[in-house]
Amino acid sequence: MRVSTDWLSDYISLEGVTSEDLASRITSAGIEIDVIEKRNQGINKVVVGYVKSKEKHPDADKLNVCIVDAGQEEDIQIVCGAKNVDAGQKVPVALVGAKLPGGMDIKKAKLRGVLSQGMICSAKELGMNDKLLPKELQEGILVLPAETEIGKPIVDVLGLNDEILELDLTPNRSDCLSMLGAAYEVSAILGRELSLPNPEKEVMEVHDTAADHISVTIGAAEQCSHYAARYITGVRIAPSPLWMQNRLMAAGVRPINNIVDITNYVMLEYGQPLHAFDADHLKDGAVHVRMAEAGETMVTLDGAERRLEPHMLVITAGGKPVALAGVMGGLDSEVTDGTVNILLESAKFDGGTVRKTSRQLGLRSEASSRFEKEVDPAAVIPALNRAAALMAKYADGAVHQGIVEAGSAHAEPTVITLSLEKLNRYLGTELSLLEVKTIFSRLHFPSGDAGQGLVDVQVPSRRGDIVLDVDLIEEVARLYGYDNIPTTAIEGPTTPGSLTKAQAIRRSLRRLLTHSGFQEVLGYSFIHPQQAEMFTSLASEGTAVKLAMPMSEDRSVLRTSLLPQLLDIAVYNHNRKQPDLALFEIGNLFHTLEETLTKQPLERPVLGLLMTGRKGNKQWNVQPAKVDFFDLKGALETVLDYLGIRVEDITYVANSPEGFHPGRSASVYTGQGENQQLLGVLGQIHPKTQQELDLEDTYAAEILLEPLYDLTNARVAYRDLPRFPGMERDLAIVVDEQVEAGSLIQVIKENAGELLQQIQVFDVFTGSKLGEGKKSVAISLTYRHQERTLTDEEVAEVTEKAVSALQQTFGAELRK
Repeated sequence: MRVSTDWLSDYISLEGVTSEDLASRITSAGIEIDVIEKRNQGINKVVVGYVKSKEKHPDADKLNVCIVDAGQEEDIQIVCGAKNVDAGQKVPVALVGAKLPGGMDIKKAKLRGVLSQGMICSAKELGMNDKLLPKELQEGILVLPAETEIGKPIVDVLGLNDEILELDLTPNRSDCLSMLGAAYEVSAILGRELSLPNPEKEVMEVHDTAADHISVTIGAAEQCSHYAARYITGVRIAPSPLWMQNRLMAAGVRPINNIVDITNYVMLEYGQPLHAFDADHLKDGAVHVRMAEAGETMVTLDGAERRLEPHMLVITAGGKPVALAGVMGGLDSEVTDGTVNILLESAKFDGGTVRKTSRQLGLRSEASSRFEKEVDPAAVIPALNRAAALMAKYADGAVHQGIVEAGSAHAEPTVITLSLEKLNRYLGTELSLLEVKTIFSRLHFPSGDAGQGLVDVQVPSRRGDIVLDVDLIEEVARLYGYDNIPTTAIEGPTTPGSLTKAQAIRRSLRRLLTHSGFQEVLGYSFIHPQQAEMFTSLASEGTAVKLAMPMSEDRSVLRTSLLPQLLDIAVYNHNRKQPDLALFEIGNLFHTLEETLTKQPLERPVLGLLMTGRKGNKQWNVQPAKVDFFDLKGALETVLDYLGIRVEDITYVANSPEGFHPGRSASVYTGQGENQQLLGVLGQIHPKTQQELDLEDTYAAEILLEPLYDLTNARVAYRDLPRFPGMERDLAIVVDEQVEAGSLIQVIKENAGELLQQIQVFDVFTGSKLGEGKKSVAISLTYRHQERTLTDEEVAEVTEKAVSALQQTFGAELRK
């Protein structure tokens, strides 16, 4: 919000207070001032001049010789090249010795042999933002109104002796989106009296009644609680007075004409947006407020055709939309140079409805930004009367008797009871009841003693941000002065912060994987619908969650797997000559059991791993190997071991999950029998997908974290170093090719007993010597007893028992 100190001084005396001091005090009271802008950028000796005559330069076709009355003892001669200069104009004249913004000094000069004693200035040469000027004044010299006084300093005429405070408002302080709101705030800070406009006394009504010409009805009471209108006839469309244009430009608003400028001026003054309709283009003058119908369209003031939806609030006449409520008016009812009769609107629209319409249509205006934050319901009628009075004064309009309205204009102040003891306990102060009531008086909050140290405070409707007693305590604190509140030590019990078990595990995983050479990535939570079908989701009991308003089709559903995003990141890096990757991500998968969402989607935390390319750098004597399935499996087992989960408790089942290579993938389980639980999947990405993405062999895993949370034991388990030697035996078992090595290992574990300490497959051999459909699996067994040295007989016995079980279970034979 841009607050003009010149405009502000209409309501409150700023005598003896500099802009810098005022900005400092406002900031200390809780509203930050971003910038103090001085509108006078160094103008000196520039006055209003009257062009008495204009003649062509004798030696230059594009120059004119003007005789100007600038209020000096004698007329001055100025050579001017502006196309729009003409006799009879009032213009800004920089006299000899004048200084202009940018360091320009005006001196006597001869232009093509003709003496020039000054310069006729454009708005840009005066340091003004010419984009805020009416379009006809944006090029050439600045032409002033005919009634402007000759010789008057231009800084006074254009209001350039003004300073602008830019208020950086938080969403709760929408009351300061108006000059009156800012005046209330400054009045409370400075402790000075307010002088507010009284629009009811300013309105001069004619005898005819407005209700004879216009009518108002509301068909959407929840979205529009109050709609009021005045009927004004015989208006004369012309430029608004210069003082009003100056104030609008100071606020960053471009003047258009007197009617539109008055609605903008009152909006800035009261914070209540208004809209002026050309009443002759409203069928029968009957205005109806309702929700839009599906498929309806209207053309807004910017000339664009808008397709409306049922959640949008519209103003209609004759059944057709003539305005988007709180956002923008319609082109058909626009005020033009031919407008004679005005229907002036002032209303209380629901902020959420306006916000949704504004955002969906990409139409954001000064009006919508105020309605979105909720306007003061008590300002609807005063703002309407203020604008009507100004239109009567500056547009020669006749204001008809009465206000035509629908809905309730009732805006009761909120009464909050505040405990003085609570206030002082919260602030650490010792304020008296009188001091507190004085602060509320400065805020213009009526208050009364409720007895027993309680104060009843009436909060006016303009301060919708104050609803609780703690809000009142904050008001007292900021006006009493934060610097005046004593510093006290913190008292009471404290609770040391700590991570939950899940948070600690995720942090440990990040540390382990980054130390192991992996890089963490963060993918989008939104993916393309086709990507949601690439892999079997670990959240398979539900379906993908579709977004109601996606950014694009590529980001239209919530992810059901981390792997599509990991692949996208791998492709991105591969295309930038980074083919050797080890990536991980810890994130959530989303799914729902409903076709139409009525509650929050379900989320499951997941660890995703991806490896591709080489696992080492090229050396003069070593060729780097490519990553393979077992590198990925080893990384996963490192994670499990780090979390204290025994490899013996993990089972790998070869299968072909969706999206993976049919012969190089597996599902990972924990537990046995009925207690077996899916932990995740790992394997090589399907060759077809690799080819489509132009990736080398890529391996990925997706592991559910919730089972890991349950399995992880925070206590570290220690095992004594062995005191006695172990004994090793190697077996070469010949079995059918379809028998899995994991099944062999499981049978050996079940039959070798407690003496078996370690088991590992170290070779697999196939060939014609073994017979068709056969393979040899070489397994290394390590036996050890913690209390003594084993004998050959003991080891032979348990080994024989294991071999016998293999023979009975799989028809295995020892390879000779």
